[in-house]
Amino acid sequence: MEHVQKVVRSLSVAARAVGAFIRLQTLTPTVRTFSGSHSLSQNVPETLWNLGRLNHVAIAVPDLQMAKSFYKNMLGAQVSEVVPVPEHGVSVVFVELGNTKLELLHPLGDQSPIEGFLQKNKAGGMHHICIEVDEIEAAVADLKQKKIRILSDKAKIGAHGKPVIFLHPKDCGGVLVELEEA
Repeated sequence: MEHVQKVVRSLSVAARAVGAFIRLQTLTPTVRTFSGSHSLSQNVPETLWNLGRLNHVAIAVPDLQMAKSFYKNMLGAQVSEVVPVPEHGVSVVFVELGNTKLELLHPLGDQSPIEGFLQKNKAGGMHHICIEVDEIEAAVADLKQKKIRILSDKAKIGAHGKPVIFLHPKDCGGVLVELEEA
């Protein structure tokens, strides 16, 4: 029961972070969505890339099978099999939620960044959010010009088989943000 309560608390934290991001998105005039409309307000700079939808919220978990079982057997969610992603040092399970996904993360190997996260957060918790962009290389170049720190030299292939990059949490309101090319 204690593990279920911890997972529910993690979901609550994730929901608050997503809500904060959505509020931030509506308050920030430079954020745009994938739409055919190019009617921009006067104070929104033209960019060569567009921000899209929330792809997933990632939750680091100390026991991947237990977390997978919770979402599948207790909540009735559709979950994937465990997918190892060695280039990112994680094993993942995707939980389908209809309009987005949860990505359950567990360390794969001793050098996993998730291992360090779980050392500090023994029960697990929200690790990052992932937002789609239409042109990741243009997004990287633009964000670097705007002095947003990128956590790798170039995009890597992520768990969905698409290029991804991570933005430094100190530049993103304390949230680790992953951008994934749609």
